[in-house]
Amino acid sequence: MSVGPCDSGTLLPVDLAIGHLLERAPRPPQLHCLALEQALGRVIGTDVHAPRALPGWDNSAMDGYALRAADLPAAGGCLVLAGRVAAGQAATTALLAGQAVRIFTGAPLPPGADTVVPQELCRVEGQQLWLPAVSVGQHVRKAGEEVREGHLLLPAGKRLRAQELGLLAACGVSWVEVYRPLRVGLLSSGDELREPGQPLAPGQIYNSNRYCLSALLQGWGVEVHDYGAMADELQASKQTLHLAAQECDLLLSSGGVSVGEEDHLKQAIRELGQVDFWRLAIQPGKPLAFGTVADKPWLGLPGNPAAALITALVVLRPFLLRSQGLRDVVPQPVALPAGFDWPQANRRRQYLRARLVPGDNGQCRVQLHPQQSSAMLSAACWADGLALVECQQQLRQDDPVQFLSFAELMQ
Repeated sequence: MSVGPCDSGTLLPVDLAIGHLLERAPRPPQLHCLALEQALGRVIGTDVHAPRALPGWDNSAMDGYALRAADLPAAGGCLVLAGRVAAGQAATTALLAGQAVRIFTGAPLPPGADTVVPQELCRVEGQQLWLPAVSVGQHVRKAGEEVREGHLLLPAGKRLRAQELGLLAACGVSWVEVYRPLRVGLLSSGDELREPGQPLAPGQIYNSNRYCLSALLQGWGVEVHDYGAMADELQASKQTLHLAAQECDLLLSSGGVSVGEEDHLKQAIRELGQVDFWRLAIQPGKPLAFGTVADKPWLGLPGNPAAALITALVVLRPFLLRSQGLRDVVPQPVALPAGFDWPQANRRRQYLRARLVPGDNGQCRVQLHPQQSSAMLSAACWADGLALVECQQQLRQDDPVQFLSFAELMQ
């Protein structure tokens, strides 16, 4: 996504901010070896090359009959049925001219065979097998067709999903070198915060960010160290931040980065490290900060719950994934027809809670939730993802709008 015209001077464009963060992402944690059954969700730290070809031999893709295509007349004809080969058996006996063998899916082709015909197209009469016209090589999985021995199987910087684990196992790989989980210190800022289940005094609220952000972090594969809510007091903030910096690889806080005079977090960060920027051209979520605490990266999210969620998904996620060793970290939105009008151009990029609904022509359209407040999470619960309206952009019904799916952003 390109950087568009936004607030001049004081607000940093979103893409530029993400670029700065990726440039400053720390080295991933150290590597260690894990067995495949323990490696789901972890990030590979070294390239993995195939120790063997896949498939290891020419084999049948169907239950049927293996033959040499040149032995069969162009219009089809009969061959002598000369045996069978099942999966797991070795095919050591060469196929003689004019012969075919019964073969099952995954079974190795006997020497001399080059073609397989599905069983439902054939007819057996005693030892005679009638076959239709064939094309040489049909329904044969060639040795090395998927992966050649020694070739790159999986690159470093890739998160292991079920399919990657299956591919590694298929090639006989039993363990992998992966990065240890990133340790993230999670902090909340505000005297008004209470935990769910506790009574609320006037002016107090429940700490929803703690639970929302912790869930996101776990979904992104990090090890969460929760330091709870910090009091709005300078010395207490410094003590908690210093402890978290000693124990974690990276610090994440919510709240305390606005212009409020009771927000002591920014000053605590300055005294322990530095604050590099804190106002972005994004809505919701303008008060967002990045800096260091005792040489550990710190990112401060806004306190409003929807703003904290969206800035975490959009800005924090690429930074965290890169810090874990992942290479591809910036999601690519898809363009879909807008199911709404957006007549008012804005000086900040909008991330609007939206869902996909089928249109009259069967194509999905992007529908907005009527409530886009930065303080309300209910719209995000209703939504499938985020619609992006660029700085100074206006939209009409059916204009293309960029859409980011929660399904991608939360993994």
